[in-house]
Amino acid sequence: MSNFIKSYQANVGLNHVPAYQVSGQPFASGSISATSGDAVVVRFPYVTRWVHVINHDTNELTCSFSEAGLSGDNHFKLHRTHGTNEGYYSPRLELKVSEMWFTGSADFDVVAGLTSIPTSRTTTADGTSWSGSSGVG
Repeated sequence: MSNFIKSYQANVGLNHVPAYQVSGQPFASGSISATSGDAVVVRFPYVTRWVHVINHDTNELTCSFSEAGLSGDNHFKLHRTHGTNEGYYSPRLELKVSEMWFTGSADFDVVAGLTSIPTSRTTTADGTSWSGSSGVG
């Protein structure tokens, strides 16, 4: 009988709807600098439910979902036309990611709502991010 019960126990994965229906566990990383010419990666402890990026610098911030996305055309930029005097904001991005990559700004923050899904659930043949996916890098 115990084998029968265990066959219905499934691990939480990327398509586990209840993980996205509840409020996210808070995540914040502030005063990040990515101006040395090297990319900076923010790794989340769990898969995100949503992400919000705030650029406090007047320099343009390049954002991607993989390291490869920064060097190609698979990234987006936050600059002066996207904000107010307090900073330049991305919209709340409803995304399930395990990491984000950045370059170009001396002062930015990343705020996210986290699910209960382990980041290992985003692992592909190309690594623990979406690198290699169409539109990612």
